[in-house]
Amino acid sequence: MSEQLLLEMIQRLSVAATLAFVLSQTSIFRRLINRRNTCQDALLLTIFFGLVGISGTYAGIPINDAIANSRVVGVMAAGFIGGRFMGISAGIIAGGHRYLLGGFTSFSCALANICEGLLAGMIHKHYPGRPIPWWLALVAGVFGEIMQMGIILLTARPYYLAVELVSEIALPMIVANSLGLMVFMLIIKTATEAQEKISAEQSHKALHIANKTLPYLRRGLTAESAQATAHIILATAGYDAIAITDTEKVIAFTGAESSHHAPSVNTSLTTATRQALATGQVQLARDKSEIGCAHAGCQLASAIVVPLKSADRVIGALKLYYTHKSNLGQADIVFATGLAHLFSTQLELTEIDHQAKRADKARMKALHAQINPHFLFNTLNTITSLIRTKPDLARELLIKLSMIFRYTLHKTGQNITINEELAQVRAYLAIEQARHGEKLVVIEAIEPELGHYLIPSLTIQPLVENAIKHGLQPKPTGGSLTIKAIDCGDDIEMNIIDNGVGMDLAAHNPLEHPSGESIGLINVHERLYGQYGSSYGLTLTSQPGQGTTITLRFPKCLTDEVDDCA
Repeated sequence: MSEQLLLEMIQRLSVAATLAFVLSQTSIFRRLINRRNTCQDALLLTIFFGLVGISGTYAGIPINDAIANSRVVGVMAAGFIGGRFMGISAGIIAGGHRYLLGGFTSFSCALANICEGLLAGMIHKHYPGRPIPWWLALVAGVFGEIMQMGIILLTARPYYLAVELVSEIALPMIVANSLGLMVFMLIIKTATEAQEKISAEQSHKALHIANKTLPYLRRGLTAESAQATAHIILATAGYDAIAITDTEKVIAFTGAESSHHAPSVNTSLTTATRQALATGQVQLARDKSEIGCAHAGCQLASAIVVPLKSADRVIGALKLYYTHKSNLGQADIVFATGLAHLFSTQLELTEIDHQAKRADKARMKALHAQINPHFLFNTLNTITSLIRTKPDLARELLIKLSMIFRYTLHKTGQNITINEELAQVRAYLAIEQARHGEKLVVIEAIEPELGHYLIPSLTIQPLVENAIKHGLQPKPTGGSLTIKAIDCGDDIEMNIIDNGVGMDLAAHNPLEHPSGESIGLINVHERLYGQYGSSYGLTLTSQPGQGTTITLRFPKCLTDEVDDCA
């Protein structure tokens, strides 16, 4: 009798295996794998496992006013997957149903199911984020069924019937249900690994595309960057058409049906796109009607539309099209959402970078506002004193002054060539030499071939002004100022050297402890550091009474893109 019962129970476990497979294909299960399940998901899963337990009751075999069943599979699987709360709740559902069916073991079975759910949940606690191993599910199933037999013997009455029932069903239920639980968890584990593999493959593809599109998206979401990005996705991802929109219109389209979807022909948004922009949620269009294209002969048959965001604000949408009706499986969803997330992050970083540059320009203008009035006052006084005695020199200084202010108006915040920056510095020095006469000697040692490389505007002039004001002016006899530019391979090193009063850097280093008098130095240092990285900026060497050397280092760049530097 026991052998026949065992065979029948094993045959009926196919129900549990089928339900495990069905669960593994649901979106709730995928969210569970990714640890993104909601309270509603937890409730639905609890009910599902409770129903698996109830199905185990109906698939059971009546014996002596009791049922040889497989309820434990659903109940313990709930605990293994969802933890103690889900295990106990599924036990209450399945056990409560069994209690309502009546019989002398109804209470014993209901209590046993709750205890088995608790046991599985306690095991789950020791495997956070990981599926329960098959061998542990097998051992736990054996222990859980032994515990159930013990509860029947302790609580079911009359006692002799409980003994008779346990002796008949114990071995078949222990063997069949522990094997069933093992198979259930193996199916779940296999499905989990398959989903993780899909996610890994799609994430790798998305990262590859994101890497190729990075140079374009760094420019922001423009028609040119969007079109280049769409071409890269089309060539890599296997879709039939790609579109990118902003919040109002299509700005890029490539692939099938571009004859009526391209921005040059039609910039209007489809129904699915408007929904994605309005809700900020992924939209799946599984047929033409859900896409909502107004063109009667459009061959685009299915699509996935993913919003692009910056700081939680929807700024556009990425659309991936098929020309055949597609089920748009999990692979499409993982790929599209992952790619959109990477694009959104890049666009957000680009916006942050633009804001930083705008702030830097504002600081530059503030620096000019601080420097120019004092410099202008001194220069005008010098010119006034020269108008009668040296009118030609006064006229030349006015030309130099206008050149400086023209440079200030048009070049602030830009990268310019070293030659352009030096022209501004020479104009400034011509005015200072007119003021100080023979007390200021200027020496240049610039390698001519370096002049076409770029440097942030207003980089050298503040350093030269600092050397004159704090190094040479306090010295009664004045001194010399040397400007050197040296080719250092991939970098350029410039030195501003004065033989003035110097300073004790051990007592006070203006780069480490800024003051109001060192605003020019700090501004230049922070801009070089921020634009080119931690390897670049200013360094100071100085000795009291012997002068100061300011060294600035920056990479050789021929364009404004840092990645294009040598």
